Amino acid sequence: MKPKAIVLRAAGTNCDRESQYALELAGFDAERIHIFRVMENPAILADYQLLMIPGGFSYGDYVRSGAIWAKECEYRIGKELTEFVDSGKPVIGICNGFQQLVELGFLPGWEGKSLYPEAALGNSTHGYQNRWIRMRYEGKGNCGMMKGLDEGYVLSCPIAHGEGRFILPPEQREELLNKLYDQDMIMWRYVRADGSYAENDWPENPNGAYHDIAGICNPEGTVLGLMPHPERAYFGYLMPEWTSEGAPVKYGDGYPFFKSILEYVARKF
Repeated sequence: MKPKAIVLRAAGTNCDRESQYALELAGFDAERIHIFRVMENPAILADYQLLMIPGGFSYGDYVRSGAIWAKECEYRIGKELTEFVDSGKPVIGICNGFQQLVELGFLPGWEGKSLYPEAALGNSTHGYQNRWIRMRYEGKGNCGMMKGLDEGYVLSCPIAHGEGRFILPPEQREELLNKLYDQDMIMWRYVRADGSYAENDWPENPNGAYHDIAGICNPEGTVLGLMPHPERAYFGYLMPEWTSEGAPVKYGDGYPFFKSILEYVARKF
C-alpha cells in the first residue's frame, strides 16, 4: 500500500498541483485538500503519513509571508497539527510553506513548537527573485527524509520569493547559528556552480540568507522547511541546461529529493 500524503492549499497557494504530482510520481498516494476542509474535520490529518505545505502567496502575503495562514491554522487546527508533529510523522514546507512553519513555531522548534516565531524569513536583499539557484545538501543533518541523498548533493531548482532571507534574532545570532550546527538542523545551503558556499554573494545567495541557509529541520528531524522549489525540477526537460546538451535526461535534480522522502516514509510507517 502506498503511503498517503496530504498537500494543503489555501487562497493564494500556487504550487499545490506540482507538489502533489511530484509526490505521486515518487510513489505516494497524494491528495490536495483545501485548508477549510481540514478545519471542518481536523481528524482527517490522522489518515496521512506525510503533510506538505506547498509554495505560493497565501492570502496575498499581507502582513508578512505565511503569517495569516499560520494564525488561521493555529486558531483552528493548532492542536491537531501539533499532534501530527509530535507523533513523528514528517512535515515539509516549501517556500510559503517554510514561512508558515516558522510563523507557527515548528521551525526552528528548539524545544518543540514555540508560541512565537523563533526566526524569520525576511525581505530579500535583491527584491523578488524568480530564477534558478543551486543549493547543497549538508548531509550531516538528522532529517531522516533526506538520508537517501549523498552528502554534498547539489540540487539546482527555481526560487520564486521576495521574502526568503533566513535570519535569526541579532542579539543571539551566533549563539543560535552554533545551536543549528550542534543539533544538525541545517539541511540546505546556497552554493556556487562549483559547489562551494555562496558566502552571502549575490546571485548565488539569492536573498541574503544568513550563512547561506536555504533550508532547516527541527531538532527531531521530522519537520523540514526550505525556500527553493525541488518540485519544479522533477523532470529532465524542466532543467535549464538540456537544450545545450541535445536531449533531456528522464529526471531532473528534484527527483532524488522526493524519492528520498518516499523511502523514509515507506520504511518508517
